[in-house]
Amino acid sequence: MPYENTLTSFDEQRLIQLSRDGDYDAFNRLVVEYQDAIFAVVLRTVRNRATAEDITQDTFISAFRKISSYRGGIFRAWLFRIAKNASLDYLRKVARRGESSIEKDIVYFSEIVEDDSQDPLADALNSELARLIVHCLDGLSEDHRFAMVMIDIEGYQYDEAAESIGVSIGTVKSRLNRARARMRDCVQQQPELLPASMRL
Repeated sequence: MPYENTLTSFDEQRLIQLSRDGDYDAFNRLVVEYQDAIFAVVLRTVRNRATAEDITQDTFISAFRKISSYRGGIFRAWLFRIAKNASLDYLRKVARRGESSIEKDIVYFSEIVEDDSQDPLADALNSELARLIVHCLDGLSEDHRFAMVMIDIEGYQYDEAAESIGVSIGTVKSRLNRARARMRDCVQQQPELLPASMRL
């Protein structure tokens, strides 16, 4: 679920204005307010905790430097846009290097297939399903993956996702529909790993 704001709109705008004037303490209040939300989305996107921490830190450094360019709207969405660009830059670099981190990725998606059963066979199937989910997510384009992370995994509304990504709500819906269809087709390639309710 999305992180709830604790700042009122008035307080947020006051802190933004103070930050524009170079007030580090005011900007640190904004960092405290939004760092967990930014980190959660970045982590789901890059699937590496240390990298997500670095990108989150870089996001706020960049935001402070660029805060004079903020022109209103949802401030959190403006931060998400900076984080998205940094995350996609990282993913492109990884793709060029041909790196793969599937073994490390599974922990971040394990909650999708959590099972309280102590059955070793069930545990093994859950592990394989987690691998399959990661594999299918890796097969999505960067834009489709980010839309799915924002809406289906982190639970943000279409309007905030659209502003974060910098596209229309219609484009977000289109990307999400395509991402869902591709994920569905991908996981159905191994139906024996799926719960009975998800099998075609």
